[in-house]
Amino acid sequence: APACARRTLAALADERFDVVHLHEPLVPGPCLTTLVVTDIPLVGTVHAAGVSAAYRWAARPLAWAAGRLASRCAVSDEAAVLARRSLGGSYDVLPNGVEVARFADADPWPSEGPTVLFLGRHEPRKGLAVLIEALAMLSPDVRLWVAGDGPDTARLRAATVGDARVSWLGRISDAERSSRMRGADVLCAPSLHGESFGVVLLEAMAAGTVVVASDLTGYAAVARAGREALLVAPGDAGALARALTAALARPDRVAALVDAGRARAQELSMDRLAERYLERYLAVL
Repeated sequence: APACARRTLAALADERFDVVHLHEPLVPGPCLTTLVVTDIPLVGTVHAAGVSAAYRWAARPLAWAAGRLASRCAVSDEAAVLARRSLGGSYDVLPNGVEVARFADADPWPSEGPTVLFLGRHEPRKGLAVLIEALAMLSPDVRLWVAGDGPDTARLRAATVGDARVSWLGRISDAERSSRMRGADVLCAPSLHGESFGVVLLEAMAAGTVVVASDLTGYAAVARAGREALLVAPGDAGALARALTAALARPDRVAALVDAGRARAQELSMDRLAERYLERYLAVL
């Protein structure tokens, strides 16, 4: 909108930034406005992965705009592939970071038995329906915390009516998110497709929680199969149930995954990410 563009231009003029970092630089609004009009050195980070209608139908003008970036980054290999294919250029892969202490130091939320946590929008792509199907194959003492909401909430809640094992939490605060992450035994991310990077997996590893997730490229780049997580074929409720059972029933395996996950979270911490971006800011000056 014109008002947004005016505010963006005013901020650029008033603040006299040395470098501007744009996340999803081609999205209309402040990012694209800045990309098109300023001569300030720009660092851009792309997040989208898989397919992009905008890249497909407006590839030429978007490629021109992307050419104004002094440094190009992507949050995952998958995001870099899409950007290179659609826009050209080269991209440094700098995975998203996690605030380790926020999750590692949170007070665990009390639980009443082995507990699995789901965090995400309730839509088909996120695979919550697969997790609910898998729950029927788990031990009757397993509890499921479901956070978030979305277009499938009512239908999926109806499918679990009468099942006291399932707690529908709705939207929760950041503090409760960290506490639930620490209190759960397993974080389950059963997405079916379209994940360029698994931030929620990284948060779970920082909290010392076991990760069971779909074997997607974006997830596997964060939590590697058999090292920091148990990964299963997307949409396979039986395989998901077996992985959850193993995560809840094998303390020896769990300890190794948790230790490796904590180390991985430190490797991908926000502090480390800031250092890597600072190098790129200095390089474009």
